[in-house]
Amino acid sequence: MSEPDKLSRKLNLWATISIVAGSVIGSSIFMKPAVMAGQLGSPLLMLLVWIFAGAISMMGAAINAEIGAMLPVTGGQYVFFKKMYGNFFAYLYGWASFAVINTASVAAIAYIFSQYAEYFFILPRFNTGIEHVWHINIPFLGKLYPLENFGVKSLTILVIVLLTFINTRSVKAGGAVQILFSAIKVTALILMVGIIFFSGKGSTQNFIQNTATGGLHGWGYLVGIIAALSGAFAAYDGWNNIGFVAGEIDNPKKNIHRGLFIGLGLCIILYVLTSQAYLYMLPVDEMSKSKLVATDAVAPIIGNAGAGLIALLVMISTFGATNGNLMACSRVTFAMAQEGVFFKKIGKVNSRYQTPANALWLHAVWTCLFILTGSFDMLTDLFVFITWIFYGFAAAGIFILRKKMPKAERPYKAWGYPLTPIIFVAFSAFYFVLTLHADINNYITGKTHFISSVFGLALTVAGIPFYFYFKRRDKDRESQND
Repeated sequence: MSEPDKLSRKLNLWATISIVAGSVIGSSIFMKPAVMAGQLGSPLLMLLVWIFAGAISMMGAAINAEIGAMLPVTGGQYVFFKKMYGNFFAYLYGWASFAVINTASVAAIAYIFSQYAEYFFILPRFNTGIEHVWHINIPFLGKLYPLENFGVKSLTILVIVLLTFINTRSVKAGGAVQILFSAIKVTALILMVGIIFFSGKGSTQNFIQNTATGGLHGWGYLVGIIAALSGAFAAYDGWNNIGFVAGEIDNPKKNIHRGLFIGLGLCIILYVLTSQAYLYMLPVDEMSKSKLVATDAVAPIIGNAGAGLIALLVMISTFGATNGNLMACSRVTFAMAQEGVFFKKIGKVNSRYQTPANALWLHAVWTCLFILTGSFDMLTDLFVFITWIFYGFAAAGIFILRKKMPKAERPYKAWGYPLTPIIFVAFSAFYFVLTLHADINNYITGKTHFISSVFGLALTVAGIPFYFYFKRRDKDRESQND
């Protein structure tokens, strides 16, 4: 990040597209459609949510493409925020990336690996009485139950520890794992969609048949849509990751925006087809009750053995996605430590393996704490909420950069400017307020036992005192040296 000119620009257009698609396609598409079916109760609404979330994400990609092409340096939004808002805001984003965004997202992805592992063997679990006998009570936010689904959580933690160990030993080994698993997860989706639609065993009536309970009404209608959008945004998240390697992209003036649009466009098409494939086999009421929607959708076609193959592909896909995020997520924290705005030891490079081992292990420990205290849905809602706060600020920052750097070369300009960023910022603000209100209301009415959004805000704000501590520490050291 500090010396981007030393990085080789070896990533061509196809590599850029694969980075975008590989970053976006993770675990949510194998779980969230079932959750969304229960939240919406309408196949048509589900389709509209996937398309709308994709369109909003594409707007964000257009804005990110302008900034990335103008500032083609490695570091992504951390560097962009420095240019837009200064060091403090960039630090706050970096802290949030560690405390919530990256670690909670990795925990959620790895969680799906363990849940699909139960297709092959049942992981041990305590009875409900024991699961709730010990809880962590956080004032004003609710209760967390570390013993819930303990077998799944234990396997998830094991996956995190194993992959962290691999990445601390060898960057090359971690990269090799990622290339293999990125190809497998795309293959899994295409194979599954093809098997379902060409089977002819589903029903097109499922595309329009609403839930038997009558669907959503009144305030519940809006709350259900916002909740479903959170799931869709979790599935689309990752399109901004291209900024982290922008300094290594060949011909960034053309390849950054092309890679973003083609890569994200492919993901939108794949997600819509996959969601519709699930619906083709499973009516919306049946889908909403499914714990492993991918295997439940293909089992009537190719039997348990074939469904087992799909479950295995899902596990491989999520294993690879976990590895890919582990590789990248410690990057900002490591850079912050080297810049003096994080704990110094986290910026150390392992002398034997030449890897950011301390940063990787710190992220692993924090990720494991998230796994112990949360569920898949809680973790996805947590990181998506905080992520979209910073997406909104990034979109607003395009106005700041056009004013601060009016003569800077802009190889690509966001289409629809200024309307596109205005819409994106307005939606981000709307999403923030409505999600916050819905989460608090659901907690008060007893629908949930924890307010994930406020917890994410609290973890983010908790980093502010550390910023001033790090700044004071460096000033004290400078005065001692003088």
